[in-house]
Amino acid sequence: MKILVINSGSSSIKFQLLEMPKGEVIAKGLIEKIGFNDAILHYKTTKTNEKRILPILNHEEGLKEMTALLLDKNIGVIKSTDEIDAVGHRVVHGGSIFTKTTLITTEVKKEIEALSYLAPLHNPANLLGIKVAEKIFDQAKQIAVFDTAFHQTIPEKAHRYAIPNEFYNKHHVRVYGFHGTSHLYISKKTNAFLNKANSKIITIHLGNGCSMTAVKNGKSMDHSLGFGPMNGLIMGTRSGDIDQSVVLFLAQKLGYSIDEIGTILQKKSGMLGLTGKSDLREIENDAANGNKMAQLALEMNAYRIKKYIGAYTAVLNGLDAIVFTAGIGENSALIRKMVCENLSYLGIELDEKQNNLKAHKIREIQSEKSKVRIFVIPTNEEFEIAEQTMQIIT
Repeated sequence: MKILVINSGSSSIKFQLLEMPKGEVIAKGLIEKIGFNDAILHYKTTKTNEKRILPILNHEEGLKEMTALLLDKNIGVIKSTDEIDAVGHRVVHGGSIFTKTTLITTEVKKEIEALSYLAPLHNPANLLGIKVAEKIFDQAKQIAVFDTAFHQTIPEKAHRYAIPNEFYNKHHVRVYGFHGTSHLYISKKTNAFLNKANSKIITIHLGNGCSMTAVKNGKSMDHSLGFGPMNGLIMGTRSGDIDQSVVLFLAQKLGYSIDEIGTILQKKSGMLGLTGKSDLREIENDAANGNKMAQLALEMNAYRIKKYIGAYTAVLNGLDAIVFTAGIGENSALIRKMVCENLSYLGIELDEKQNNLKAHKIREIQSEKSKVRIFVIPTNEEFEIAEQTMQIIT
C-alpha cells in the first residue's frame, strides 16, 4: 500500500511517499519558507531531484504543489490521488489524551486544536496540514501520530512537578516529552540488536532540538524535555535546563517581559547564545581554529549530555546501550567522543577509529573493553509514522 507522510510545520512541509510494508521511499520532499514569494520546493525520486523557487503563500498552496509533482506526467509517481491509501500526519502534542496513533475524526481534530496551547508553534500547523490533506486526498484514511505518545509510559513519580497539585489537576502541567517518534524508532532498532528480554538503553537525539530518553524494555521511563521542548540538553538556540531564579531575575530586576524572556530562552540561547552560531559544524570548525568560546560551548554541550547519562543509568539501574541519532548525533564524531570520554566507570568506552568512520548506516562504535554497547543509528521518523499508520488501517 502507498502511505503519504506529512510533517506540517509553521512555515514548512516535509513529506514522503512510501510503499509499505517494505518501507521503500517512492518520493520525498520539503517545502520551505511558506508564506513568501521565494518559497523553496525540494522534490526527489529515483528519477529526478528537483529544486524550485516559487511563491507559496500558505499550506494549501504548498500541498497542492506537492500533489502536482506526485501526479506530474514526467516526474510524478502516481496517476491519481486515489492511489494513496492513507496519510500519516506528525502531530507534536497529544497531551494526556492521545496515548497512541489515532484515526483522525472531527472529534480528534477538535482535541488537537484544544491542545494547541501546549504547542502553539506546532499543533496549529499540524492541524492545518490535516485539514488540507483531507480535501486533496479525500479517499485516503487520515492518521495522527503523536510525538508525545511514546512518553505516556513515564511513571507519575517522574512526570509530575513538585508544584501545587491544582496545576496538574486543572491545567495538566506535567512532563510530556517530545521527539517521541524518533526515540521509539531508535529504541526498537536497538532492541533488535541487543536481542534481550529485558533491555536498558538511553537514546540520545541530537539535532537543532535535542533530547534524551531512558528506555526500559521498549518503554519510555524518563525524558529530558518536559512540559515544553525547552529544558534538558543545550540546543541550537534553546538554553536547556536553567535555574528558575534566572527567569525571575530577568523579569523582576532587568525588566524583561514574559514574551521577551521566552524569545531569549527559545531563540537566542543555547549554542547561538554562547557562540553567535547555531550550526554545530561551524562551531566545531571555530573550536578547531582556537576559538575559546566555541571550545567552551562544546564542552558545556557534552557535559550536559554526560549528566543525563549518569542520571538515566541510575533510573534504569544499569545500562545495556547508548544510542546517538539525528543530525548531530549521527554526524558529529567530536560530540560523540566528548560525551563518551571519562565514562569508563559506567562501562562506556569508545573505539575512536570506529567513531571516526563516516557511514550513514547503523553501526557500533564501542571498544572491545566496553561493557556498554554504543550505537549510531540514523533516525527515520517518516518510516515509523508510515508503519504506525499502516497498523491502524490494516
